[in-house]
Amino acid sequence: MLGKTSIELSVFGLGCVTLGREIGEEKSFQILDYALEKGINWLDTAEGYGGGNARAYRRNFLGINDVREATNIFGSSEIIIGKWLKSRGVRNKIKICTKVSSGNNPDNIRRALEVSLNRLQVDHVDIYELHSPDENVPISESLAAMADEITYGHVKSIGCSNFSLFQLQEALEASTKKGLPRFEVIQPPYSLASPAAKHDLFPFCREKKIGVTTYSPLGAGFLSGKYTSNKGFSPKGSRFDVIPSHKDIYFNKKNFKTLRSLKTLSERIRIPMVSLAMSWVLANKNITSVIIGARNKSHLDNALDALNNKVDDSIINEIDQFITVLSHN
Repeated sequence: MLGKTSIELSVFGLGCVTLGREIGEEKSFQILDYALEKGINWLDTAEGYGGGNARAYRRNFLGINDVREATNIFGSSEIIIGKWLKSRGVRNKIKICTKVSSGNNPDNIRRALEVSLNRLQVDHVDIYELHSPDENVPISESLAAMADEITYGHVKSIGCSNFSLFQLQEALEASTKKGLPRFEVIQPPYSLASPAAKHDLFPFCREKKIGVTTYSPLGAGFLSGKYTSNKGFSPKGSRFDVIPSHKDIYFNKKNFKTLRSLKTLSERIRIPMVSLAMSWVLANKNITSVIIGARNKSHLDNALDALNNKVDDSIINEIDQFITVLSHN
């Protein structure tokens, strides 16, 4: 349950960044159908998730102008979800989280949400988040705009993604001072390759009863073991191929040491690396739900297998130990 709201989320949420970006509409429908069949009751998307968005980012910021996406459609994730919801008639079974990605000023929040609702073909979303902090806009102004959308019935609960502990605290203080709705959920990255949130953010959220929906439990695929060096080949259509800047986040000396330790453990106990990495994330009791992305059904199966076949606590402790050692080296 998220904060003071009555929104119940399944252990996993389906991360829909891949829809229309790494996979086309037909494959996306298959993944969405399968996720629902397997008990996943919420979808995570954003106005900035789309094949066209990714291509424009690669061209404008990386100087790469080629075709790597399944489509060139901006906002393809929300568009595909909207078509799927309408064709399947399952809106009442699905919770939707979407985000404003293009700036947190009040006018843009109103504009972005209207566009998102139209793409999704719904009259409200269950969770609406600021995709990232915006240092050019006082957080109280963003919160006031989101409060209006709650009043209008367009949004049930609000939250943030990629906020630091300090930024979350600042937002909560603004809510208290201004008498505004507070963030009920935060969405940080969390994996063996990005474990920092467990030390300060998670305990604070537990104390304040804020839901935690983590993303990238496999480090955008880094922890699968298919990358072995900074110059490692990125399979065509993979996350690191479509958005090469993800390498700047995960490809570093410490993470490759983590990868080698994980591989050694995997070979010794004969449990796949992805299962161990996912199991470690699931073992953290401060997490409300884990967002998993998928380009095919097997990616969902890998996550569900880790949930249904829990590894022994001693294995989790062993992983904790080598993560601690590596973080101090």
